Amino acid sequence: MFFHKQELQFQATPDQPDAVYGRKLQEVLGGQYGEITVAMQYMFQGWNMHVPGKYRDLVFGIGSEEFGHVEMLATMIAQLLEKAPLGVTEDAVQADPTVAAVVGGTDVQHAIVAGAGARPVDSMGNPWQGNYVTASGNLLADFTSNANAEMQGRTQVSRLYHMTDDAGVRELLSFLLARDTMHQNQWLAAAAELREQGTEELPVPSNFPQNSEHTPVSYQYQNFSDGDAASDGPWASGPKPDGNGTFSYHDGPTTSAPMPPPTHPDARLYGTTNVPDAVEKAAGTAQDKLRRE
Repeated sequence: MFFHKQELQFQATPDQPDAVYGRKLQEVLGGQYGEITVAMQYMFQGWNMHVPGKYRDLVFGIGSEEFGHVEMLATMIAQLLEKAPLGVTEDAVQADPTVAAVVGGTDVQHAIVAGAGARPVDSMGNPWQGNYVTASGNLLADFTSNANAEMQGRTQVSRLYHMTDDAGVRELLSFLLARDTMHQNQWLAAAAELREQGTEELPVPSNFPQNSEHTPVSYQYQNFSDGDAASDGPWASGPKPDGNGTFSYHDGPTTSAPMPPPTHPDARLYGTTNVPDAVEKAAGTAQDKLRRE
């Protein structure tokens, strides 16, 4: 059940309209690591979770908060667009020929499609996509992904903070930065607890039998670059995070195999092969007569 309360988590009002910055804010609303993504990601993780209790409560709780952040950003974007220039005016292009080249740096669909409102898109107008969402059902994998999403999102908000001197906008971004700080730490704490309790372990998935993988290369750093400094890292000789001994290092691959012979797909796919054209044509005709699909 969802219930919408017509209040915001934090009050912030921009000092003045700014359609260009409104477009920039679209990235942390509808971009790959925007608030729509994390809200949907955490909710789908909860819906896909196989165990009740604190972890499901955690993802539903933060997911619901993130929907509030979606609303806060959408509201701020609408405020930035209110009374902003609608066309390519001197104010809109900011006297910058580069900005003018992209129609003043504004998202023209803010006016044409949304009527001076936010849209579920990124800063380039690309629609938000469901394939941004990670909800695998494995909690250690998902919580680690969540920490990354919050890190990427906080990085983008940090950059946006320095792209404006509007005090009201900065107040909102300051609040979102603080919540990203909390969420990063929450997901990392939850992931650590999963490991401490033995619920999940590295490598993910930990209940897949490792003797079914090609174990000689399971913990071997193979250097496929002409740079050799990576051999100095703890991933090349230090202890493994999963506790199974230490890493080893090898300069380049340890195995190689000859390329298999060329494949020969169905003649009726009409791909060019090393078989003579007349033979391919005859093969296709024969397969049709035999009704081989």
